[in-house]
Amino acid sequence: MPQPSLDTSPKVSDEIRKTTCYMCACRCGINVHMKDGQVAYIEGNKDHPVNQGVLCAKGSAGIMQHLSPARLRAPMKRVGPRGSGEFEEISWKEALETAVSWLKPIRDTDPKKLAFFTGRDQSQSFTSFWAQGFGTPNYAAHGGFCSVNMAAAGIYTMGGAFWEFGQPDWDRTKLFMLFGVAEDHDSNPIKMGIGKLKKRGARVIGVNPIRTGYNAVADDWVGITPGTDGLFILSLVHCLMKAGRIDLDYLARLTDAPCLVNGDEGSDEFGLILRDEAGKALVVDRRTGKPAAFDGKGVQPDLSGSWRHAGFTHRPVLHHMAERYLTDEYAPETIAEKVGIDAKRIRAIAADIARVAFDDAIELDREWTDFRGETHKKMIGRPVAFHAMRGISAHSNGFQTCRALHLLQIILGSVEVPGGFRFKPPYPKPATAHPKPHANAQAGKPLDGPHLGFVHGPDDLLINDDNTAKRIDKAFSWENPMSAHGMMHMVISNAHAGDPYKIDTLMLYMANMAWNSSMNTSGVMQMLTDKDENGDYVIPNIIYSDAYSSEMVAYADLILPDTTYLERHDCISLLDRPICEAGAAADAIRWPVVEPDRDVRGFQSVLCELGGMLELPGFTNEDGGQKYADYADYIQNHERKPGIGPLAGWRGDGEDHGRGAPNPDQIEKYKENGSFWISHIPEEAEFYKPWNMAYQDWAVKTGIFDAPTPYIFTLWCEPLRKFQLAAEGKHRRQPPEHLKARYAETMDPLPIWYAPFSDADERFTVHALTQRPMAMYHSWGSQNAWLRQIHGRNPLYVPTKLWEANGFAEGDWARVTSPHGEITVPVMHMAALNENTIWTWNAIGKRKGAWALDEDAPEATKGFLLNHIIHELLPSKGDGLRWANSDPITGQAAWFDLRVKIEKVSAPKESLPAHPAQKSPVPKAPETVKQKVGL
Repeated sequence: MPQPSLDTSPKVSDEIRKTTCYMCACRCGINVHMKDGQVAYIEGNKDHPVNQGVLCAKGSAGIMQHLSPARLRAPMKRVGPRGSGEFEEISWKEALETAVSWLKPIRDTDPKKLAFFTGRDQSQSFTSFWAQGFGTPNYAAHGGFCSVNMAAAGIYTMGGAFWEFGQPDWDRTKLFMLFGVAEDHDSNPIKMGIGKLKKRGARVIGVNPIRTGYNAVADDWVGITPGTDGLFILSLVHCLMKAGRIDLDYLARLTDAPCLVNGDEGSDEFGLILRDEAGKALVVDRRTGKPAAFDGKGVQPDLSGSWRHAGFTHRPVLHHMAERYLTDEYAPETIAEKVGIDAKRIRAIAADIARVAFDDAIELDREWTDFRGETHKKMIGRPVAFHAMRGISAHSNGFQTCRALHLLQIILGSVEVPGGFRFKPPYPKPATAHPKPHANAQAGKPLDGPHLGFVHGPDDLLINDDNTAKRIDKAFSWENPMSAHGMMHMVISNAHAGDPYKIDTLMLYMANMAWNSSMNTSGVMQMLTDKDENGDYVIPNIIYSDAYSSEMVAYADLILPDTTYLERHDCISLLDRPICEAGAAADAIRWPVVEPDRDVRGFQSVLCELGGMLELPGFTNEDGGQKYADYADYIQNHERKPGIGPLAGWRGDGEDHGRGAPNPDQIEKYKENGSFWISHIPEEAEFYKPWNMAYQDWAVKTGIFDAPTPYIFTLWCEPLRKFQLAAEGKHRRQPPEHLKARYAETMDPLPIWYAPFSDADERFTVHALTQRPMAMYHSWGSQNAWLRQIHGRNPLYVPTKLWEANGFAEGDWARVTSPHGEITVPVMHMAALNENTIWTWNAIGKRKGAWALDEDAPEATKGFLLNHIIHELLPSKGDGLRWANSDPITGQAAWFDLRVKIEKVSAPKESLPAHPAQKSPVPKAPETVKQKVGL
């Protein structure tokens, strides 16, 4: 019988356009297949360094994001009450003139009256450059409520951190341990990496209260009690130090473990590192037994050598570590009940780590020369690698917990070695190589320096003479002195309270602050609509840019509609958040593979126009004209300093890389190369980057450094000790009296653990968490017709112990109460969960009327947010003060400190609280979203 003729490889497209995905922050390379000028299909780019052709559900569904019915159509101004969603479309001319009419008087008189904060965009070096030119100190991106603890703790300790700053040595690691990793972060590279580990038989240990995603495929799952990761980590440190299973040679040569700590209790520098006249940290040199600069040629730092001088003994950092961590305070038997892990299991994990690190060590026959001029014949690898993210960051003890994890890596000698954790260019960079924050706003002038940075003591704080904060979010103040990413979650609350002052205009980009990006969501919506005694809005003007009809749109006065990621230029820059790998520097672009069919503009291009209209420095030519026609013009022609611009590839005449003059054909060169550029690190420079002079020289040539900047890791965090000294009265600046005890308790220069602040309320005993699903990226995915089929609603997952105690059955609902409020939501049983923890997927729940969803969509009726019962402030202590629900050091939002009660209730009609539907400025979606491409 004749068989039918089937075309097993039908023509998918008539053209392929290569760009960079934007469906999460992985920034994978994609091939966009075009048919008759329209997007027909998206696949991974197999030549791309990030994903090598792999593409996840989010990336594949990008076509539906691009076609979303929720896309905004045109600029709009509010015509009804704020929050009503009543708008009328206006021209771009009117929109820009309106924005300038609000912004110019502010800039001319008091630039700090503008608060400009951006969400999960990937152009922060550009938006901060614009804000600096405007002159406002009130700028930051979303890192302050996401993972600043992880980033800042890593940079202060070792000059880099996980994810965008570094990655495991996937090809050599034999034991991989991950803590609190959200499944949408770095998802394709982690999935590919874990696949390599599984293929080689390497072991994976997942530490997370919830067993999903990466933890579900781990060989061992450690269902830890939320907020106790730091205690568990320091117990591992205790076991390793007690067994003598630490890398003493690594600690002596490459860290501050041998550096001498001032032991004179009467000194104003008690507890700081001793230094010579040139400011170099001092160690005892084994050759002489006397103090010497740590980086002197031929110096052999002595871990055991103390220095007795003028009646005082100055001991090395390692002695203080032994004194701290060898006590029974950190013994597994002491901490087991608190962390929810059996003491025997803690000891077994420590033993496995030690065995792999030292008994299975790697040796590479690669010669390298360190910063002291010593040449080493081999590269020694400790094949234990760690990875962590927001799960351990988003607690009020998160900064010290993240430092504890870096301490664990360092004592093993597993950072920047074969088989361990490896930095991605432009990291490693010590904290001292980064700028300090600035906040001196002057009428009509640019800010005196970058908004964000790394403070090194009280002198660097952004405070007035009366100790009040200079920034609206109170970043870099006594309340949160080392808040390197700002404190976005406090902006609206502080502006509403007029604390430390009132603002005039709130300008937000891609920040859904009226819904899933805010704690105290219902309260924030009230703050955005509150009026003063004169009947005026407490926050007078709100400008918002988004590509979609999100919940925040209804609360804006002026909407500047953004494009989708397939319709815009973007720059994934070495100046910002590049796509580098451990073995290469790399950056990338996006470009308009299709032109918008709506009256929308890329927000960065809009800033170029506003910058010209406002005559901002950096955005205006000498003749007063607009300097950059659009963002593409900026990407190609802007120089942050001579020879260094947003993109490193094909500079000058197209033959220069890293450094070189602007190239008017640069974007075309990127497009020809799949929209990315990559430069591989020479083999002799691949490891030991902070100390390897071959790497330092390569980094200078590539434009990452201006000069070699080798440094040692800092286990002893001097900035923290300086703040303690200020609290002890040994500095010209001193914190307010009510903060002094907190400085003593939380700002220890060695990593410590203290209970999350929520533990103080014993009425609420159940931990409540959110976790982002692999198939979604924050709120964006729930409008996507394909991704909604994976997560169309979110139940509250309940562990067996609590399920049985409450008599829950399938289909039941629960009331969940926190010190702040309550929600009523559907529940579902989950066995693979810490026994005293409940959780749900983040940002699936939607407000009715938003995102072009039907009002009876499951996201709006059964979906919900835990945000309603989390508050940006801690419960009142009765002292009249506003205590932020944040890490006391960095100000990171303590999302995961939430403690609740849970009880079974009768099922309501829909999840509560149920806010009234918003009026949407876009039409409701058709019942079936479809598009016929080609014949």
